[in-house]
Amino acid sequence: MKQYKVGVIGGTGMVGQRFVTLMEKHPWFKLTAIAASARSAGKTYEEAIGPRWAMDTPMPEAAKGMVVLNAEADIEKIAGLVDFVFSAVDMKKEEIQALEEAYAKHECPVVSNNSAHRWTPDVPMVVPEINPEHLAVIPAQRKRLGTKRGFVAVKSNCSLQSYVPALHPLKDCFGLREALVCTYQAISGAGKTFQTWPEMVDNVIPYIGGEEEKSEREPLKLWGRVENGVIVNADTPAITAQCLRVPVSNGHMAAVFARFTNKPTLEEIRSIWAGYQGRAQELDLPSAPKQFLHYFEEDNRPQTRLDREREGGMAVSIGRLRPDTQYDYKFVCLSHNTLRGAAGGAVLLAELLCAEEYI
Repeated sequence: MKQYKVGVIGGTGMVGQRFVTLMEKHPWFKLTAIAASARSAGKTYEEAIGPRWAMDTPMPEAAKGMVVLNAEADIEKIAGLVDFVFSAVDMKKEEIQALEEAYAKHECPVVSNNSAHRWTPDVPMVVPEINPEHLAVIPAQRKRLGTKRGFVAVKSNCSLQSYVPALHPLKDCFGLREALVCTYQAISGAGKTFQTWPEMVDNVIPYIGGEEEKSEREPLKLWGRVENGVIVNADTPAITAQCLRVPVSNGHMAAVFARFTNKPTLEEIRSIWAGYQGRAQELDLPSAPKQFLHYFEEDNRPQTRLDREREGGMAVSIGRLRPDTQYDYKFVCLSHNTLRGAAGGAVLLAELLCAEEYI
């Protein structure tokens, strides 16, 4: 496989730091540019981060001395240094949309962790194991932008990555009618640690701004279809969500209740989960988990501390499948929110884009 030169835009934030760590030993991708806001530009990456390094592994040596570029002022320079960029900038939605399209118009593909373009009709929002066929919308986006190489692709919200993968293969087989989801989300999803957010110690906050709407709506785009150069959202299933912030460093958990058109047996559900593979596994992408969905028979699993790092944090763990008194079944899911849910999911999407020759 060829080597790709990669930039990280917004490299000083928590997700940006995760991108930098994931590039350290990546077999396909080599970090060649880091960009951030004007206040970080011109400093070495180590100087720009200072005491704010939030990863549990040391800062990669190769990144420490890299001079941080200006994400807004140095677009042309960055586009000349890289084959594509990861975007993890912290700006207003409209500013992110404009910035990412500016990179695309400089013929630099953008793989974004941000939510700004998730509802742009010709921007694919892809989980490689769920809807890789949505990449087919990219030529229409390039036509709109007037580009040959440049485009924007995004990954979905981090909370979806725990429960949508478990529902997806069941939806196709048995017709998912309704789902009720309660998510219990780690503080790293807010870009925080316990040191920077001491109020979260011994505390639960029953509100995360915008998260419930994303949890209810974004799956319908993932389950939609490409038609006439745009993605048309699915009409069903009906999803209702509650999202809570819990005192956990990493790992989003979801309690899921589901009702089907053709009710499966417990054995059928477990069998489908055990055998499910997506395009990422077919292509044997470097970041793809070998077993995408892990089911635990034990009553007390999955547990956040024990199971969030499964297969490099890229697998989804499921447990406690049982009948429900109001819905057909209920179960619990877990995923690592800054790996599968954020930077790792974007890296896997970039691998898919390279393997399918969009980059």
